[in-house]
Amino acid sequence: MKLTIERSALLDALSHVQNIVERRTTIPILSNVLLEARKGELRLTATDLDIEAIDSAEAKVSREGAVTAPAGTLFDVVRKLPSGAEVQIEMNPETQRLSLTAGRSQFELPTLPAADFQTMSSDEGSVQFSLGARDLARLIDKTRFAISTEETRYYLNGVYLHAAKNDAGKPVLRSVATDGHRLALAELKAPKGSEKLTGVIVPRKTVNEIRRLIDGREDDVAVEVSDTKIIVRAGRAVLTSKLIDGSFPDYARVIPKGNDKKLTVDNKAFEAAVDRVSTVSAERSRSVKMSLSEGRLTLAVNHAETGAGNEEIEAEYASDPMEIGFNAKYLLDIAGQIEADEAEFMFNDPASPALVLDPSDESARYVLMPLRV
Repeated sequence: MKLTIERSALLDALSHVQNIVERRTTIPILSNVLLEARKGELRLTATDLDIEAIDSAEAKVSREGAVTAPAGTLFDVVRKLPSGAEVQIEMNPETQRLSLTAGRSQFELPTLPAADFQTMSSDEGSVQFSLGARDLARLIDKTRFAISTEETRYYLNGVYLHAAKNDAGKPVLRSVATDGHRLALAELKAPKGSEKLTGVIVPRKTVNEIRRLIDGREDDVAVEVSDTKIIVRAGRAVLTSKLIDGSFPDYARVIPKGNDKKLTVDNKAFEAAVDRVSTVSAERSRSVKMSLSEGRLTLAVNHAETGAGNEEIEAEYASDPMEIGFNAKYLLDIAGQIEADEAEFMFNDPASPALVLDPSDESARYVLMPLRV
C-alpha cells in the first residue's frame, strides 16, 4: 500500500472514526483503524463491534492495499503535523510497519493484518428517510442530557426515536430521553418515509457520535433503521450502530396534563440564581427549594454541613403560594436548553412532576420530578 494524501483531508476523516475506538480493549485489533487504499481514495473504518464508523478522503494511490494501525496514535501524529502538509503513507511488507512521512517528519507505526479486522454486517433498513443535519442535531441536543447513566436500566441508556402525532394530530418524528427523574422530549415535522418508524432506542455512545459526525453540517443526512441497527450517512461518512434491545417505558403517562399553576421567569436570571445558590447544596442531592408567591420566586438551600444560601428573583406567578424542591443540576440542564428569554414552569402540587416549557419552541417539553424539601 502506498499513497499521498493532504493532511487536513486525512485528519477530518480520522476525526470521524477514531472516537469509536475503545482505548482499553482485550482485543488488540479493535484499537486499530482499518486503512484501505483504492482508486483515488483512502477509506478508514473503526469499530467497537457495537458501532462502526467509515469515512474516506481523496488520495493519490500508487499501490492499493489494506492494513490496520493504532487509531489513537495515528490520529495524534496526523493532528500534530504542519497544516497543509502532504502526507505519504506506505506499508513496508518486510518490517510490517506503516510509514508516514510529511516533510522532515517521519513515523513508523505497528500494524495488524487487515484480514483480521472485524466489520459489522449490514441489515437492509426497513425505514429510510432524510432530514436536515441541523434538525437531527436539535433532536439530539434537546434530549440527550436526560439519558440515564444507570446501567441496570439499560433500556433508558439511549434516546427513543419514533414516529408519533403531535397535539394537533400531525405526524412528527420524536426523540425522548429519561432517567426516571427527568424527561426531555423534542419533535419535528415527520420527514418523508419516517412515518413507519415504530420506535428504536439509540445508545448513548451512538447518539454522541452521530452528533459529532453532523456538527457544523448544513446539508441533509440520510437515516436508515432496521429492527437491530441504525445507519446515518453524512457526506462520505457512514455510521452504523446496534440498537438497544429493550422496551422504552410509556413516557406519555408521566407528562403532566392538568398542571395549572404557571410560573414565568427570566431564564438567564433563573439559571444564574440556581447556579449561585446550589454552590452550598449537598453534592449528592443538590436539592434547591423553590418558594413561589405572587410576583416572586425564592431559591433556597439549607444544609447542616455545607451551609445555607437563598436568592430572590422577580417572577410572574398568580396562584396559591407553594414550596417545591428540585435537583439543581437538572434545573440547570433544562435552563440550558431554553432558547426564549423566559422559561415557563407548570405545577400541580409539591409532590407532582413539573412541566417546563420553552415559549419559543412548542415542539420541546421537559418534565422534572420534585424532591422532598
